[in-house]
Order: sequence, then structure tokens, then C-alpha cells
Amino acid sequence: MNNVLKIMNNERYDGMIIAQFNNINYLSNYNPSSFAICLLKEDPIIFTTSLDKELAENTSYLPVKEFKSLSDLKQVFKEEKLKKIGIEGNLPIASYKKLESDKSKKEDWDLSIVDFLEKSRMVKFQDELNNIKDATKIAHKSFLELEIREKQEEKVTDWEIAYELGYLMRSNGASEESFETIVATGPNTSLPHARSENKELGNIVLMDWGSKYNGYCSDTSRTMIDDKNEKQKEIFDIVLQAYNGAIAGIKPGIKVCEIDKIARSIIEEYGYGDKFIHSTGHSLGLDIHESPSVSKKDQTILEKNMVITIEPGIYLEGEFGVRIEDTIIVGKNKGEIIGNLSYNI
Repeated sequence: MNNVLKIMNNERYDGMIIAQFNNINYLSNYNPSSFAICLLKEDPIIFTTSLDKELAENTSYLPVKEFKSLSDLKQVFKEEKLKKIGIEGNLPIASYKKLESDKSKKEDWDLSIVDFLEKSRMVKFQDELNNIKDATKIAHKSFLELEIREKQEEKVTDWEIAYELGYLMRSNGASEESFETIVATGPNTSLPHARSENKELGNIVLMDWGSKYNGYCSDTSRTMIDDKNEKQKEIFDIVLQAYNGAIAGIKPGIKVCEIDKIARSIIEEYGYGDKFIHSTGHSLGLDIHESPSVSKKDQTILEKNMVITIEPGIYLEGEFGVRIEDTIIVGKNKGEIIGNLSYNI
């Protein structure tokens, strides 16, 4: 929390209103299940409903008060003379309007959108890295226990695979999945966010899955191709080359858009640039998608202990698609792949 307060003070903000659950969790160790607001200032406080008050008091590092209305916050603004107040970009507009200054009552403060927390959360502490590593370990162990190639031979459906993998991850220590598991087969593999359709597994299967451990996410993708299919093998090899090239370029001091450019240029060289239809990756942590995005426009400079995914893909509409993804820790001089799950399943 001190790092966030430092950024806030440097920007001369008196306080910040935080309502996103994972941001509250990040600052206080309290993971809300109901409405909650953290007022971050020199002596921060959590406001939560009676429904969640006991949970908050048992888990939060910060003082807790019962939330009755947004007037509680406005009263603190007045009493403590908070004038310049930051808010999250996803704060509901209705809440924003209720918190605006009332000039007729001589209540005068300014609310403005800030990204202090997003910037702070980019660089992970060691316990966060450990949680992400453990989440990845669980996800990879569970995938191997799934024995996907045997399932292909048995003509198990995509829905059954997603369900069983979720069960295995929970059995191996995950609290839940990081996101809805993607199991695509046949032409559906050309859809980056394909949904299971209860189809029997064909000769190509693309899976994207992750588990949560202590609140932290993992994210992995693998594509199981038919080694006898020359077109599938060609595309797989290009994607793997882009994946390896991007990871080789990771180090502190380089912009994430440059990492995206490395992967994208390799795929473009082979004439499939228009078939790589998403960014090269993203950060993750308490949320499955965090800043920075490994994309063309993101100018964020990598720092040691940032975490990003690398997931290039080529998608041939109506035919098939290939994606390979792992999560990478930015080390002192290079990127460190979390886990050692083979690409050739």
C-alpha cells in the first residue's frame, strides 16, 4: 500500500476512492463479496455493508466501518478537508454523481480518474510471484492428468474436457478456474475465444485454461495438432517461432509494444500477419487481464518482476487455429517462463 500512497502523494492527491474488489483485496487482504469502498489516504479506511462486515473485520489490514450511504464518504471529505480525490475509471457514473461537490452547500472537492493502483500492481512482490507460480503448477499438473491425447482417441467432447479439467484443478488445490476454460476442436480452433459446443474432439484441439491459487491467476494455451497434417504443422511451427522470439526479447527496459512487434513481424514474414488477430499478451495477477497489454500501442516499459503472458496465434477462418501461451516473469536480464509444460503434447 505504501507504494500506492507514494504515487498519490507525488501527484498531490489527498485521497482515492477504490471500489473494484480486487483492488480492495490488493490493499487490505479483504476480498469483498458485497458492496465495499476503500478510501485510501494517510489513514485509510474500508467501508462495507453489514452483510460483509464480519468478513472484513476478520481479514482486512485496514480499519473497517459499516457503510450506510455515500454521504459517509462526503462527510470524511469535509471533515478532513480532502480537496483533490482520485477515482477508478470503472466507478459507476451514478456513484460519481452522488460524490460530486455540491457548490450550493459549499462542499468543494475535485474528482478525477487516476491509474495509481494499476501502475502499482504491474510490478509483483515475491509472494505474488509465488502464488502465480503455484497457480501455474496446479494448472499444468491438472492438464497432464487429463491425458488429452487419450481423450481424443476416445472421442470425448470439448464440454466434458473443460468440466474434467476444472475438477482436476480444484482437486489439486485451486480455488477455482481463472476464467472459463476454452476447449476448441476442428474449425472452432480458428475462434480465439471459442465456446464449448459438446463436440467430439477432432484431429486438432486448442485449449486455453488457468487456475486460481490464493486469489492469483495462471494462464496457459496449448494446441494439439495432427502431426501428419502438413498445414497444421507449418502453422504450429510459425507460431512457436513467434513465441520463442518474443520471449527472447523480454528484459527490463524494453517497451511491451516492442515485444508485440517481434512476435508480429515473425508471423508477417510468413504471410500470415492478418491472421494474428489479437495482442501478443497481457499481464495477470489477481485479475486474469491486468496492465500492461503486450500490444502495438502500449508504451509501458518492462521492469524486473513484472509478469506478462506471451500468446501469439494464427487463425485460418473455417479451417483451424493455433495458439501457444505461457506466463513470463521479467527477470534481471531476461524473461523466465513459469512452468515447463511441453509445447508438443
